[in-house]
Parts: sequence; structure tokens; C-alpha cells
Amino acid sequence: MIENKPEFNQELYSSIAKIIVDAKDQVYRNSNTILLKMYWEIGQLIIEDEQNGELRAKYGKSVLKNLANHLSVEFGKGFNERNLNNMRAFFIAFPIWNAVRTELSWTHYRIISRIENTEHRIQYIQHSIEGNWNTRTLQRNIDSQYLGRLLKFPEAENKEISNYIKDPYIFEFLGLPSDISQTETQIESALITHLQQFLMELGKGFAFVARQQHIVTDTSDFYIDLVFYNYYLKCFVLVDLKTHKLTHEAIGQMDMYVRMYNDLKKGVDDNPTIGIILCTEKDETVVKYSVMSENEKLFASKYRTYLPDEKELKNLIEADRVKFELDNQKQ
Repeated sequence: MIENKPEFNQELYSSIAKIIVDAKDQVYRNSNTILLKMYWEIGQLIIEDEQNGELRAKYGKSVLKNLANHLSVEFGKGFNERNLNNMRAFFIAFPIWNAVRTELSWTHYRIISRIENTEHRIQYIQHSIEGNWNTRTLQRNIDSQYLGRLLKFPEAENKEISNYIKDPYIFEFLGLPSDISQTETQIESALITHLQQFLMELGKGFAFVARQQHIVTDTSDFYIDLVFYNYYLKCFVLVDLKTHKLTHEAIGQMDMYVRMYNDLKKGVDDNPTIGIILCTEKDETVVKYSVMSENEKLFASKYRTYLPDEKELKNLIEADRVKFELDNQKQ
């Protein structure tokens, strides 16, 4: 006798699963909001008490320490002196409760509250939410000066291409040895292996399309290293990887790729294609006297397969910031 196996109702399962996920998400959001509000209110009370005449140095060494000792006895180590200082910093960074985005966790806010620049704090909140950054990713992006490496600091509702292009790009997540030369194929393969981190480093709105995409013309075959689509800019982004200094040949090749892509691949609703050449160093003379100086859709950015120290990273960013501002003044 053949037993009939019970049928599986995928639609019913999906509907129930969605209810469970939504309920858990709602519980998390509500409990997270309550937790953040509690810490914010504690920070507010500490600041208000501190402003009633206690000097900061004295307050930090005596009143706050004694307060932490008493609270820890009754409520646990979550209210030790260090965490009370975090709550204090949280309120200083976000003195208006309505500015607190409850989609982020307390750990996110502990990290963001240490950022001195108000605009940077706002941008890191926005990027964390839109990019679904966990706290490890957030800390990594702050350490690597994610916002500072953008060609132009993003403004609200601004869709300029320079808000989405970095210089330099940092690929320390590949784990490649810095004392050994890597081939373009090796770096490209490592980037695809670590695609999630690579997309995060590229920035907002990037989606992977293809690797070594084959483009056929009437006379030749071409292969584009990496192709992405940015749904904010509504355009394709071609990336060509070079393990050497920028050359005019590389610029000419990318210019040709972009023109071909616009002609053969771009949809009627897509904006013009962008080309990015990733190289170890840039020669500004080559940039100045090439098509790149006139084509606002072509970019050359340096990359590092390691996280530079603070001084080196600052110098890399500053050099490109000055050049970008000078170029824009000429236009």
C-alpha cells in the first residue's frame, strides 16, 4: 500500500513565516526604543545635574563614580561608570530625542556618539540604516574614514556622482599579504570572494552585475573586469582593476568601454554609464591631458589592500580633496 505524502503548502508557510518575522521585528524595535530612551534620559539627568555647578573633572571622579557604584549594586554592571559615561556622551551627541533613529542599537550609538563632527554623526546614522551596517562594519568604516574618502561629502537628496565615488578605496578585508605582489586576477578573484564587503566599501546603492563581462562588437571581443549598477544614480558602473600606476592607455580603454556600454547595454531609462579605474597610484599629468579631464563620467581612484595608518590615510585623502576642489573651481 502506497502512502500519500502530505502536501506542503508553500504559500501558507510563507504567510505564517512573515507574521513571525514581522512580530519579532516589532518586538525588537519596541524593546530597542525603550532601551535607547532609558539611556538617553539617564544621560540627560547626568548632564543636567552636572550643569548645576559641579565641575566636569570633579563630577567624573566623584559623583559619577559613586552613582555607578550604587546603581550597579541594585541593577547590575550595565550601569557601571563606563556605561554611565557612554549615556552622558549619547545625550551630548543627541540632545533632541526625536533625532535618535531607533532602527540602530545601543552599541551603534555608543560608537557614533564618539564622533565629534555633527554632520558626520548624521551621515553615519543614515549610512548604517540604509546599508544595514552591523556595529563591526560601522567601526571599520569610521576607522577607515569612509565619509572622508568620498570625493564630495554627501548632502541631503543630492545625487551627484562625486557623492558616491571614493579615493582611495580600502580592501583590507581581502586579507592579502601586503609584502607580496598580487596579480589583477588574484585581486579581482578576492574581491568577488568577499563580494559583500566589497559592495559595502563601494558605498550606497551598488549591486553586482557581472565579472569579466563579454562585450562583442562587429570586429572584436572585449571583457570588462567588473560591472555594477547603482540604483540611486540609476546607471551602470564599470570597474577596471590595475596593479600599477595609472596610464593613458588604461584611461583610453575605460573611455572605450563606457562608450560601448552606453551603445550596447544601457537601457533607455538608465543614466549614462560611469567608469572607475582602480590603480595603485595616479599620475595627475596623465589625468590632466587625457579624456578624463573633460569626461565627468570617468574616474581614477587609488586603492590599498591594507588599512593605512592614520597619517598615511589622511595624506591620501587630503591630496585628492585639494585636487577635486581645484578642478571644480575651474569649471
